Amino acid sequence: MRILVVEDERRLASVLQKGLNEHGYATDIAHDGQSALALALTEPYDLLVLDVMLPGLDGITVCRELRNRGRTVPILMLTARDAVEDRVAGLDAGADDYLVKPFAFAELLARIRALFRRESAAKQPALRLGDRELEIDLLKREVRQRGQPVELTPREFAILEYLVRHANTVVTRTQLIDHVWGLAFMPGSNVIDVYIRSLRRKLGDELIQTVRGVGYRVRVPND
Repeated sequence: MRILVVEDERRLASVLQKGLNEHGYATDIAHDGQSALALALTEPYDLLVLDVMLPGLDGITVCRELRNRGRTVPILMLTARDAVEDRVAGLDAGADDYLVKPFAFAELLARIRALFRRESAAKQPALRLGDRELEIDLLKREVRQRGQPVELTPREFAILEYLVRHANTVVTRTQLIDHVWGLAFMPGSNVIDVYIRSLRRKLGDELIQTVRGVGYRVRVPND
């Protein structure tokens, strides 16, 4: 899952990015409303954590503009204001949830998980590869193979989910980087290869195919 954190307080933005990355979310940062709007309109984010008080465009304006342009990405708004009218303004602009500063990081994570569960339940709560007896529970973020649980790290889960969602399609390394690491990925790193090897060790060498010079593919036989 890829998240855009929009926060002008740079220390807080850095702390949020570090914490979210540690929980397996690819996290990008924007420090002003105009940059946030530009990124949200061009990058495939799964969720926005959007502060209300921003330089240039405020968070409510950014939220409203995204909704006016047809973007349905879930938006969790942050604010130091706790007045009812401020929360109403954000929700009316199209925000999905609201969190008042200061907040516990655990609560932020819980609200993010709740928004992802809501989205997953509305679309597809689980992914299955019947030929390989593999099931990915998107709500609980759990994997089972042949009925047995498979322990994956958050990054491994994110890679596997993306590959299975695009089964029978070659997923490029760039697509995996965008979805799992975001703009923070270090060029020249072999971290993708490390995670693919780990997934093969846990789920079997035959699950993820390497398409040389392009990327990876999970193949599902046609019925």
